[in-house]
Amino acid sequence: MQEEPGRTVLITGVTGQDGIYLARFLRARGARVVGVAPAAAAPPALRTAYLGDVEVVPLDVCDDDQVRALVDRVRPDEVYNLAAVSSVARSWDEPDITYAVNQGAVETLVRALLDLRGRTGHEARFFQASSAEVTGSAAHSPYAQAKAAAEEVVREVRERQGLHACYARLHNHESPLRTTAFVTGKITRAVAEIAAGRVDELRLGNLDVSRDWGFAGDYVDAMCRMVAADEPRDLPIGTGVAHRLADLLATAFAVVGIDDPAPYVVTDPALVRPADTAVLVADPEPAAGALGWRATTSFEDLVRLMVTVDQERLRTGVADDVRYLSVGGTEQ
Repeated sequence: MQEEPGRTVLITGVTGQDGIYLARFLRARGARVVGVAPAAAAPPALRTAYLGDVEVVPLDVCDDDQVRALVDRVRPDEVYNLAAVSSVARSWDEPDITYAVNQGAVETLVRALLDLRGRTGHEARFFQASSAEVTGSAAHSPYAQAKAAAEEVVREVRERQGLHACYARLHNHESPLRTTAFVTGKITRAVAEIAAGRVDELRLGNLDVSRDWGFAGDYVDAMCRMVAADEPRDLPIGTGVAHRLADLLATAFAVVGIDDPAPYVVTDPALVRPADTAVLVADPEPAAGALGWRATTSFEDLVRLMVTVDQERLRTGVADDVRYLSVGGTEQ
């Protein structure tokens, strides 16, 4: 996919995993990128390492006046809404904040785009990052409910207002930018620390859940293809292959030469979610047919990248480096 140079793109949640990969993907294709993040969202070193040529604007995505003022100033051609409370577990503790960010901010953004169009005739395209969790048995979690409500906002603004708007139900996608707040980041960091002799155990909840894990660097390509399509279409995005969390654990330990993770893993009932979907796996054919897109990074290569980067972080003390971002040492 080739981005048209000269286009202006607005990305919310730009200092998160997907935001960083997407911003760099678009900048490499000639787009001007303006990113939105909470004022204290990321340390300066992270922004310098990954977002040096992106205009990062501190802003509350739930503040209607701030959002409208930014949209009026930037006049984006494309908007990617990646800002979210992204933890299902956190959503149980903070349901009001989850709904405000994951659904309310979507309404705020599309209203601002429609208002700009009404006043100036400027057309923008809108992408909403949804989640496969809305289809699972944990769909009644505050996280999934808010994401489902945001999908309805997108459908309504597309069908009734004619906005080029779409959402992707993104299956689990990871990278070395995952923090230890996510189970994948927690595992790969702990494996690196165990291999280095710094810790001797890893505490986890349910190891029997199965997920469709892909590489975030692949998934941002799918997002851009969706926005570039002549007709907006909502799609599931994933690899089409499910792995158990226990498989991810075994793969991560194998990277450091440990064949049996069992002596290092402690099952902690306190870490089991109030509700969890046993299996979530994407149908990759709709995206392949509509976009010509398929994930290209294998599960094994993804896990290997995450573990080796965490080992490098421990070795060097450098938390963020552009070399960490991709499987082959060069960006997708």
